[in-house]
Amino acid sequence: MNTLPKARIAKRKYKSPAWTRKAGQNPKGGLNAKGRASYKKATGGTLKAPVKSGDNPRRASFLARMGNMPGPERDSKGRPTRLLLSLKAWGASSKADARSKAKNMSKRLKAKKKRK
Repeated sequence: MNTLPKARIAKRKYKSPAWTRKAGQNPKGGLNAKGRASYKKATGGTLKAPVKSGDNPRRASFLARMGNMPGPERDSKGRPTRLLLSLKAWGASSKADARSKAKNMSKRLKAKKKRK
């Protein structure tokens, strides 16, 4: 049997940015610090960490936008999708809850702005 040594060619595998892989995703939803850093490096955009509570315009906007996203909250095996995990990271328990919180929060923020 003829066994010649196989030549090993050292190739550097290209890794996709961390924000597109598990390494940059928080298991509880959204991106972790590594994911936000790789997103900034790849696109130049700055992502901030989730706002979990309180009346914040960023939070209201996110909940309104994600509460109206198409797609299921759970996959075929009953596990929460990334959509539901990100909503939970921002303090909402479902898409309906996110829409409701966003609507109420927006009303409070507008009322607060008028008082100033």
